[in-house]
Amino acid sequence: MDCKRALLQVSSIGAGVFMSICLAGTVATATAKNQDTAAAVVADQVRSQGFPCKNPSSAERIEAESAPNQTVYLLKCEGMTYRVLLIPDQAAEVARVD
Repeated sequence: MDCKRALLQVSSIGAGVFMSICLAGTVATATAKNQDTAAAVVADQVRSQGFPCKNPSSAERIEAESAPNQTVYLLKCEGMTYRVLLIPDQAAEVARVD
């Protein structure tokens, strides 16, 4: 009886470790997709306001400069980097970063 209980515990631990590994991989993939989506969305906004942005590679949120309803991103495009402040229902504030 004790042997069966020990086997069940080992099996449960193994299943938990396996699920943790799978979940970590899913979170990493989702994070990468969200970064790609953010880069595309912020780049579209920048382009709509007349700024060039070819091949956006990333849009990193700057937490220290962001506030509720005011999100700041560092957008990296081919050959240019922008600081972009997004405010709902308003034009973005776009500044080129050297």
